[in-house]
Amino acid sequence: MDNNGVGSWLHRRRAKSGPKAALVSGAHTLSYGELADRTDRLANALHDRGVARGDRVAYLGENHHSFVETFFACGLLGAIFVPLNTRLAAPELQFQLQDSGARLLVNASAIDALAVASTEETVVTRRLVVASDGVTGGYAAQSPSGQPPAGVEHYEEVLAAAAAVPLDEPVSLDDPAMILYTSGTTGKPKGALLTHGNITWNCINTVVDMDLSRNDVALMISPLFHVASLDMGLLPMLLKGATVVLEAKFDAGRVLEVIQQHKVTTLNGVPTTFQMLCDHPEWPTADLSSLDKLTCGGSAVPRRVLDAYEARGIGFTSNYGMTETAPGATMLPVARSKDKAGSAGLPQFFTDVRIADPFGCVVAPGEVGEIQISGPNVISGYWNRPEANAESYADSSWFRSGDVGYQDDEGFLFVSDRLKDMIISGGENIYPAEVEAAIIELSAVGSVAVIGVEDDKWGEVPRAIVTLRQGASLSEEQLRSHLEGRLARYKIPKSVVFVDEMPRTASGKIRKMELRTQFAQ
Repeated sequence: MDNNGVGSWLHRRRAKSGPKAALVSGAHTLSYGELADRTDRLANALHDRGVARGDRVAYLGENHHSFVETFFACGLLGAIFVPLNTRLAAPELQFQLQDSGARLLVNASAIDALAVASTEETVVTRRLVVASDGVTGGYAAQSPSGQPPAGVEHYEEVLAAAAAVPLDEPVSLDDPAMILYTSGTTGKPKGALLTHGNITWNCINTVVDMDLSRNDVALMISPLFHVASLDMGLLPMLLKGATVVLEAKFDAGRVLEVIQQHKVTTLNGVPTTFQMLCDHPEWPTADLSSLDKLTCGGSAVPRRVLDAYEARGIGFTSNYGMTETAPGATMLPVARSKDKAGSAGLPQFFTDVRIADPFGCVVAPGEVGEIQISGPNVISGYWNRPEANAESYADSSWFRSGDVGYQDDEGFLFVSDRLKDMIISGGENIYPAEVEAAIIELSAVGSVAVIGVEDDKWGEVPRAIVTLRQGASLSEEQLRSHLEGRLARYKIPKSVVFVDEMPRTASGKIRKMELRTQFAQ
């Protein structure tokens, strides 16, 4: 094949694993052959609608086989896939569509109103709408004839009318494959540009370090628009020829049921989801004997949760990474989870990690510094962000994570702090600058700082520390109401503290460490 990128995977899998179940998506089970055929049809349909090499195609919807088909169809054409977070507000999605320049959007009918609002004032000219329940319809706007408005088509009708002829466009590992948006400390999201090579090498790392098998059955309970779910969960499994079960929404009782029904062997999640599973009333009697690979990312797993799984004979593999590393950087083997408790693990197989001081010099084991990552899974830059590219790399090839930590004498990584002030809530990344920029729009607000506070359910939740302008008044309810519709709900502070003045440095910067000490409880 001339296509050496991810788009070729299903063609290659069709020859090796054609009849085997690839995806279980709701009531649908698709074999590798059927998934490849549907992806060929979609690629031809996109091509007929003007999608070519380098064009961006966005997807807005929950976990569904159409997400997977759109990803691989873009890979067949050399187009760039842009997955969108369904939990974002319309203005946030609108920015990402504008920034990426996506002209075609595939979206679920259940959130068609959000799709319509998000595409206003963007260059999106076509939409393919996927019926969530297998029945066409559910559009936010209809033409007088009752048909979809101009530029809007039924996803399944488009596939049925398209040719099933395999495409083989020349695509290399260096070609761009996907734009994933990650919020930055300046408040505006940046599009991490992942190449076919970044994704491929990350999947190889995962297959090697997790010892994946074609007999594995993976249950995807986290949204595929998150890089960890897509690149550490779904794609390595399809590369290996395993079976993936997609769940559109997380429900602890449903997950326990599906594990037993499909004999699930592999489960990826965040501490919150694993905690909700072991807290469920059905946990003590659920048959979990098939589970042998649990991977947790996002933040540390509480000790009581680890104990609950260990009591059932199930161990965790924890990892550390970020969107810019596609996302794997380190992984802690289950066998070392006790003697290396608190560690994020060793560098993944084809990835290197080092610790550097403020001058860029590599420090000795045990010394704290900035965590820097290098390898074929690390992106070479952001979409249309030359200024971010210039400041994100050391020695041209080492990505500066912005996190601080140390490596012990065996090379195990321990993460000490986050330089970028990021808050991780239920596996979602929240960058305070973005929330602060939205709050400061209120005329009553004099200054604001957002910090993370511990939460039993979500790990962390945001709290806003606010000073008011002289003579102004503002309630917590008014502040939260202002943010509704502007930000995703998980980003909206769960609590607000009003103070008379902020602790500041001599240069006028807010001392967030003092705020955390005073208000983080």
